[in-house]
Amino acid sequence: MNDKARQDRLTLELLSAIEERSDLSQRHLARGMGVALGLANSYLKRCARKGYIKIREAPANRCLYYLTPTGFAEKARLTAEYLSTSLRFYRQAAESCLHLFAECEREGHRRILLYGVSDLAEIALLRSADAALQIVGVVDPSGQRQRFFQHPVSPDLATAPDWDAVLLTDLSAPLDAFRTLEAQVDRERIKVPAVLGLDSLKNHATEPDI
Repeated sequence: MNDKARQDRLTLELLSAIEERSDLSQRHLARGMGVALGLANSYLKRCARKGYIKIREAPANRCLYYLTPTGFAEKARLTAEYLSTSLRFYRQAAESCLHLFAECEREGHRRILLYGVSDLAEIALLRSADAALQIVGVVDPSGQRQRFFQHPVSPDLATAPDWDAVLLTDLSAPLDAFRTLEAQVDRERIKVPAVLGLDSLKNHATEPDI
């Protein structure tokens, strides 16, 4: 996710949260957005400067936040943009997965492991029904899950079920995940969906750190 997409997502989350509840504390808002308190505060100030929200003082040193007409319009725009982007991503991701599944079939890979719990992993699971192969499990390095859509989740490759090829489905840090895989797996057994930016990943993977 690029910087602008992330900024738009956080702005949409902030505006949506304020629309639902005006007496949010900044700490509660930060938790909901999944960011640090200071970053949530900077987004509040930014939205206020742009005229999206109004801030009013309340008793007990609290603040109330309200969407302005401009804020409602911006929220509607961001929502429509998000839905359009999500649909486009789904189509691109589905096409990428089907292409790689066909490649796996040609190479004789029948047991596929997904690396990363994400929307992309969910799409891969759905599209695998159209291929002559099996998703044997998912790797989640965070170790926070045990199952993902009825599939076993392992914290690393060593504890994962037997597999022939691994499909990169990490969306939070795909380059880091790719480097982790490349250090442990033969390159031809790593399948990277084009929706992640295959050329970019390959270039970064071959360049030395400075």
